[in-house]
Amino acid sequence: MQIIAECAPKGEPDTVPRALIAATVPLQALACGYNKRQPAYQPHSSMNKAFVKESDGADDDDEIALPAIPAGSKNYMTPQGHQRIKDELLHLIDEERPEVVRVVSWAASNGDRSENGDYLYGKKRLREIDRRIRFLTKRLDNAEVVDPSVHHGSDQIFFGATVTYENQRGEEHTVTIVGIDELDPLKGLISWISPVARALTKAREGDEVVLQTPSGVEQLTILEVTYPAPQ
Repeated sequence: MQIIAECAPKGEPDTVPRALIAATVPLQALACGYNKRQPAYQPHSSMNKAFVKESDGADDDDEIALPAIPAGSKNYMTPQGHQRIKDELLHLIDEERPEVVRVVSWAASNGDRSENGDYLYGKKRLREIDRRIRFLTKRLDNAEVVDPSVHHGSDQIFFGATVTYENQRGEEHTVTIVGIDELDPLKGLISWISPVARALTKAREGDEVVLQTPSGVEQLTILEVTYPAPQ
């Protein structure tokens, strides 16, 4: 069986269904990749590692560059990814923001604010935290949690599958299809809207799929499909 996935020509967006039925219906091929113009968000050392992108210099919500979610779709994520965002949000609200407010209040009592480094840095950090809180809140508001374990034992590829495949050069790769906010290519976590995930979705073990890339056609053979066991 051969399945072909291909990106829409530049300037012609993919056709996107209005909704997807999470966990029970295979995800369709919805988009071709990410907005390459988006600057990556650089987390501060005192914060949990960020796994989403946003503008580093904007103070207003309208200026935040969100990763592109296909029109009419929810922000699909695994339970683990959803929990990480919640943990970071609560950390910012309950711990980091109160501490920065305390430092700013202390620094403000020390005289001339225009030359007060602690005060100026604290105010800047507070704006960053507030922007991050707004950003994460929006992501959670639009979140649709999909539990991959409902497909445990299946050899067909849906959201949350861990897939081992071989390319035509004989190289094996293992990837897990996750939400936009969870992607980490260095750990093999790829977004469900990425070209590779689109090519793999709905295929089964033993299938060959064709991936259309800017450098040409690449054939992938699916070797193994696994899902986490139910908790």
